[in-house]
Amino acid sequence: MDEKQQVVKALQPALPDLTVEELTAKVERPKDNKNGDYAFPTFFLAKTMHKAPQAIAQELVEKIDDAGFEKVVVAGPYINFFLDKASVGAEILKAILADPENYGSKDLGHGGNVTIDYSSPNIAKPMSMGHLRSTMIGESIGRILEKENYKVIRIDYLGDWGTQFGKLMAAYKMWGNEEEVKKDPINTLLKYYVRINNEADEHPEYTEAGRDWFAKLEHGDEEAWQLWKWFREISLERFQRVYDMLDVHFDSFHGEAFSAQKMDEPIQLLKDKGLLKPSRGAQIVDLDAYNLVPPLIIKSNGTTTYITRDLATALFRKRMYGHVKSLYVVGAEQENYYKQLKAVLKEMGFTWWDQLEHISFGLMTLNGKKMSTRKGNVVSLEDVLNDSVKLAREQITQKNPNLKNPDEVAKMVGVGAVIFHDLKNERTNGVNFNLDEVVKFEGETGPYVQYARARAMSILRKEGMPSFDGADLTLTGAEAWPILKRLGQFGEAIERAANNYDPSLVGKYALALAKDFNQYYAHTRILVDDEGKQARLALVQAVAHVLKQALAMLGVKAPDEM
Repeated sequence: MDEKQQVVKALQPALPDLTVEELTAKVERPKDNKNGDYAFPTFFLAKTMHKAPQAIAQELVEKIDDAGFEKVVVAGPYINFFLDKASVGAEILKAILADPENYGSKDLGHGGNVTIDYSSPNIAKPMSMGHLRSTMIGESIGRILEKENYKVIRIDYLGDWGTQFGKLMAAYKMWGNEEEVKKDPINTLLKYYVRINNEADEHPEYTEAGRDWFAKLEHGDEEAWQLWKWFREISLERFQRVYDMLDVHFDSFHGEAFSAQKMDEPIQLLKDKGLLKPSRGAQIVDLDAYNLVPPLIIKSNGTTTYITRDLATALFRKRMYGHVKSLYVVGAEQENYYKQLKAVLKEMGFTWWDQLEHISFGLMTLNGKKMSTRKGNVVSLEDVLNDSVKLAREQITQKNPNLKNPDEVAKMVGVGAVIFHDLKNERTNGVNFNLDEVVKFEGETGPYVQYARARAMSILRKEGMPSFDGADLTLTGAEAWPILKRLGQFGEAIERAANNYDPSLVGKYALALAKDFNQYYAHTRILVDDEGKQARLALVQAVAHVLKQALAMLGVKAPDEM
């Protein structure tokens, strides 16, 4: 039981008509520690109890069981709870040491299935820095939800269908050759794609050729299919190298092409429901009732669109996985599109339409500049990760030249730095990436958190990795309480991150805990031989456990030495 629930439990006898959920929602943390560790406002009770909030607070405090608290006092309309720091701190340490991997979990998911659609790069193009956000936000949300006992199905919905592949085929047929592509597959195909886009204004026939090739692909032309399969295979090989560096693994690589084979059903259902409406030779669904632009379902030339394929995908995923949530980790610019998708599913009569959730995120810029594959100013994610590892290796050599496994640690630190820099930011905010700022051992960085944990492990190694069975874990003195209090808030941070689909809440927690620990380390003689030594070492062990778990939920590894 965390401390907030301890407060709720104390309040329950005094307010039996309120549920645990209602009480939990009202308990808050005072901004000033002088006002206690938790506070319960009574304003909202004035209407039903027909008394002034101050009088209600005074009446309630007399009914509250104050066992386990240092004191429970009235402060105007608030009831302030001061935790019994020694006993609460010992209980927190016991809980962490007893089951470090599950500490903080609250079983929000009850084993329910959640599909997460993320990363989703386009084939025949390199994974750019722009793909980092979707990939790692999606991966981290998956790890956080698994911590809360959801069963996560990770889906890389590859962009392997659509008119852009018709354009690429047209470009390859005009300028490409097999040998050139084999030497450097992705960059060569990207070069063709950029060229046809750049020259399309002067040569409108190029755009028409692209449409023709995509139509061939949709109608099963053998040459078009052979080119498509080749482009897809060489792309997946390249993507996998990046995913391996990021430690990201998918359960499904079914992309748009897979859904394209399943579109007859949603189109027929739309027809049966009378939802398809003609518009300038094309067919749409009217969403005026939702104040949304009508989505195009079938183009005037008979080809399909993104939303047609996403409707088929949604039907397939619900049948295949029986999900309780279906998450789409896609940039904020697609917000209206996902509103359209959900509205069409609702119009089709599917009661689970609201299980679909668009997890939006802000744009990533590189040194202040926007990236664009179409214009060719794209920065390879693989190159950035390699550069980050190299930079981390240089710093490790300077700081610890005798480290036993510097290459392995450099990879953990370099890749972890890039991931952490992204995920420490609220996902809806934009992120500007500057490599030199990211791989620093000071400030709000991944290496700072990793180094705090490595420092904790160093202390424990000096003591021969002590055992705490039967040890007195009571810590006295004010210096330990901030860090104990923070450890006790781990479950709350995970729960908020899960409910808001926002990994930054775990990232910010990890930074705060690392800072707390570094302050504790600077002002406390941890290894002095006295009766409190075992409890202090237990605190260090608990910090090491929780920082490792927090970093793991972000997809960042925690080296024992740095």
